[in-house]
Amino acid sequence: MTASWFAPAAEVTLTAEIKKSRFITLLSPTQGTDAAKAYILHCRQQHPAAAHHCWAYIAGPPVDSRLRGFSDDGEPSGTAGKPILAQLDGSGLGEITAVVVRYYGGIHLGTGGLVKAYGGGVKQALKRVSRIARVSRRRFVLRCHYPQLAWVEAAIQQAEGLIVAGDYQESIILTLEIPLHRIAVANDKLRDLSRGALQLTPVPQ
Repeated sequence: MTASWFAPAAEVTLTAEIKKSRFITLLSPTQGTDAAKAYILHCRQQHPAAAHHCWAYIAGPPVDSRLRGFSDDGEPSGTAGKPILAQLDGSGLGEITAVVVRYYGGIHLGTGGLVKAYGGGVKQALKRVSRIARVSRRRFVLRCHYPQLAWVEAAIQQAEGLIVAGDYQESIILTLEIPLHRIAVANDKLRDLSRGALQLTPVPQ
């Protein structure tokens, strides 16, 4: 997984008319598959009378093949979802969902025409996307004692990490997210401060 990459900063909408069919391309930043699916549903609700709502998403870092999906939504197989995903792939962006809404105009476009319409709309919309930098992080669990907490927090902050959850019982179990390029720094800092007693335990992905 790459240490840094880019995501869209804001939603983009582009409308085109091709042989009397209206194609509305909508791009949005979406973190995770739940957000991607929620955005697809939102687009369906915004355009309930459309003939098709074709989509694709890369809901995490662009190299993460697990957080991807696409749909032709009734168009001939391979003419909509895959061309949309191919354009997202080519952009190098992550955390992005594209929905192309089609209002059918009564003229068949043919397989090649559909691929061009769906893929082309996304290609043009991507040119309007403003980008924001993202940093890939890895999730860890760390168990520590209460007297250690203040300097553990300081060490994680110095490593540009985040404490995303804490379970405060007899001892403390912290769930952390640390940038990939700072994991070694965090480990070294914790090891030095605790004389080797503390170590990060990776959460299975």
